[in-house]
Amino acid sequence: MALPKLTLSLQFGELRDAATHRAALPRHRVARCIRHALDADAEITVRIVGADEGQALNLDYRGKDYATNVLTFDYATEPLVMADLVLCAPVVAREAAELKKPLAEHYAHLLVHGTLHAQGWDHETSEADAEAMEARETEILAGLGQPDPYL
Repeated sequence: MALPKLTLSLQFGELRDAATHRAALPRHRVARCIRHALDADAEITVRIVGADEGQALNLDYRGKDYATNVLTFDYATEPLVMADLVLCAPVVAREAAELKKPLAEHYAHLLVHGTLHAQGWDHETSEADAEAMEARETEILAGLGQPDPYL
């Protein structure tokens, strides 16, 4: 079965250690993670931001005054998935270090996670939904040769 088509825009905001994040996120790897998580063709922008931009977006759109690892702005799911995924580089780096995971591996998980959100998956609605979403993430990541992020 062919993977869905993806039009991808990959952007990097102002980052202190941009080279580290760019190295962990080559365009082909970002596209591969997203395409494996898609159920339909898509137009997705991925933006890697610093803590200030991440915090401002989270406050403006979710009313939460802190930077979070990934924000998903979903605009359409049919006939084309259209979304922006905003990943906060310092948060992702801190979490990867705490989890003792390579940065690229943690980014892969968050790209899959955000892409599922863009298609309507939600882990905050119920325990059953959270378990279903985690199982789907684990399945997708296994297909990408990545370990279970929840172990």
